Amino acid sequence: FLFFGCYRALIFPLLIREGKPTPFFTFVLALLFCVFNGYLQGRSLTTYATYPPGWLGDSRFITGFFVWLIGMAINIHSDHILRNLRKPGETGYKIPRGGMFEYVSGANFFGEILEWFGFALACCTIESLAFALCTLFILGSRARQHHK
Repeated sequence: FLFFGCYRALIFPLLIREGKPTPFFTFVLALLFCVFNGYLQGRSLTTYATYPPGWLGDSRFITGFFVWLIGMAINIHSDHILRNLRKPGETGYKIPRGGMFEYVSGANFFGEILEWFGFALACCTIESLAFALCTLFILGSRARQHHK
């Protein structure tokens, strides 16, 4: 969870060369969501979740971790493809090619959805499942809009 947060909040913005500015209201809503969700996930895992000895060797944790890792790799690779769609100064719409974009039009969204369902499986908490479902509904609708 922390690894993805650092990637999305610190590394990803530094890699973006140019783009459309984000409206301030959208920025504030996203910030509030991330702060609330980060608190909720952290509090859930450190205060309420209990795991039996050997949980890190349990098939649910291992499967969830690898699903999360695959989703993260798809997400990062898809972001790379999207950042490099246009040459400097070039404008206009371009259809991304390569990676998971060969199979799904919203590969970046797919990767992030996969990440959070893997996280939910690894954590086995209602809070992590709620986050995965929110991600599915929010990013799924954005993916559908982008596909159209």
